[in-house]
Amino acid sequence: MDAEFSRPLAVGRIPAGGMEMVVEASDGECRKLAVRLGIPGLRNLSCRYRLAPGRKGEVLAEGWLTAHVTQECVISLEPFEDVMAESFTVRCIPAERFREDDEMDPFSVDEVPYERDIIDLGELATEELSLALDPYPHKPGSRIPDEFTAPEDAEPEESTRRQPFSALAELKKKQN
Repeated sequence: MDAEFSRPLAVGRIPAGGMEMVVEASDGECRKLAVRLGIPGLRNLSCRYRLAPGRKGEVLAEGWLTAHVTQECVISLEPFEDVMAESFTVRCIPAERFREDDEMDPFSVDEVPYERDIIDLGELATEELSLALDPYPHKPGSRIPDEFTAPEDAEPEESTRRQPFSALAELKKKQN
């Protein structure tokens, strides 16, 4: 399957001193990405990269991503526009040296594999955009209707359902 937004870069073309590069998605690519990401719309996707080669084929990629997204509010189901601006840092590792680590340090730089001496900067930007999207987007000013919320002074309802450990609590009382 071809990526909707592909901007391949040969690792060998990155000079020893590093380089900067900007990738931008066309209107058609944005439409395809919106479908892939499950959002109503996407436009003006752009990512500026600073790329620095490292040892053994590694590349440190710092990125600054901007996009206009249309999302659907989880409360009102209305579409709304939002502007995203995210920065990220990843280390691109040759696929043959990449390994998933069960005990990853949450504060370390993310690592992503690449194959055949090619890093796809468009796909990398797409992945970072997908991570930045709010999974439960709220339209500014939207709120849950009053009929779905309990009044603040309401007494909690007594549960007729038995609690999971109530039988154990009763046994403990009987033993004492």
